[in-house]
Amino acid sequence: MSRVPLSVLDLSPISEGSTAAQALRNTLDLARQAEEWGYERYWVAEHHFVAAASSSPAVLVGLIAAATNRIRVGSAAVQIGHHTAASVVESFGIVDAVYPGRIDLGIGRSGQRRAEALAGKDRPQPERKDKIIEGILFPKPFETGKLLLSERLLATGEVLVQPKAEAPDFDEQLGDIVAFLRGEFTTPSGVALTATPGSGAQVELWLFGSSGGQSAQVAGARGLPFVANYHVSPGTTLDAVEAYRASFVPSEVLKEPYVVVSADALVAESDEEATYLASSFAQWVYSIRSGHGAIPYPDPKTVVPLTDEQSVLVQDRISTRFVGSAATVAEKLDGLQRATGAEELVVTSTTHDHADRLRSYELLGKEWGLPRLRV
Repeated sequence: MSRVPLSVLDLSPISEGSTAAQALRNTLDLARQAEEWGYERYWVAEHHFVAAASSSPAVLVGLIAAATNRIRVGSAAVQIGHHTAASVVESFGIVDAVYPGRIDLGIGRSGQRRAEALAGKDRPQPERKDKIIEGILFPKPFETGKLLLSERLLATGEVLVQPKAEAPDFDEQLGDIVAFLRGEFTTPSGVALTATPGSGAQVELWLFGSSGGQSAQVAGARGLPFVANYHVSPGTTLDAVEAYRASFVPSEVLKEPYVVVSADALVAESDEEATYLASSFAQWVYSIRSGHGAIPYPDPKTVVPLTDEQSVLVQDRISTRFVGSAATVAEKLDGLQRATGAEELVVTSTTHDHADRLRSYELLGKEWGLPRLRV
């Protein structure tokens, strides 16, 4: 059976009892292995002040590109509200100058979302019940408003930007990125500026979104590829895909829509072993959803189960994580692809032990039928 391409999303998680340095070494090791196992891309996230070592995507993308040979490497995603368009283009332009034609520049709008929440303009989640399509659960959407306004996230937002700075409109900032990449940027006062490196860079531009809001609509209107985050917001994935396809306009980049859907998955030799390895995932997600920020990934040997009250906060994420043998997880991924019409899937897998994470991707890649690189 012919399947869509499969890619890797790595959060560079720091495990309980480990360090950020080890997490980064693990990322480089997994990237080298993912290339050998035939994965299409290797993307890294942007997270700050939590137990994840991926705080600077451009730096990490450069390190991974240096450690690999052919796999595409990119960000998933640069949170553009924390940066200027110029700084993003220049940093990714440097990496592209050394590794041309292999770099994906993924953009997300979390900074703008936080500003909307503070201004009381955050979009309420649609009212609906759980539904199942192609055997895949699309749960009732999780309400993000309280999380966006948590004390920790607000403090994080304050220190990631200059005092009194305001994130520009997402589409406007994206337009500046495109202009810099094309070598066509001009300031409002009419001064032409060229990003060096950056102008003419061969990076692929991607937009990431968790709902049917601005990210999906802008991606479609600009004719760019779009990534819908099922692993973060499974209840609004279909909204995001629908909004993107409905707003799509053919461009120089794409003649037809191109959708990637993310999934959280964990594979082991058996369903039972995978279930055991996944037993600390709920505590990790709870640390995120409760506003604390991601804790060091717990060890399943010593983890304390959540209370019933705590479990309610993470149930949508637990029930939409694909856990089991390679055949079990591949069947779920096939269902997700059919339900969303995705042209590609990207999988994030988190475990306490690095060897278990390696094995998860290796088993899944083999089951998926990825073409292994001859070494």
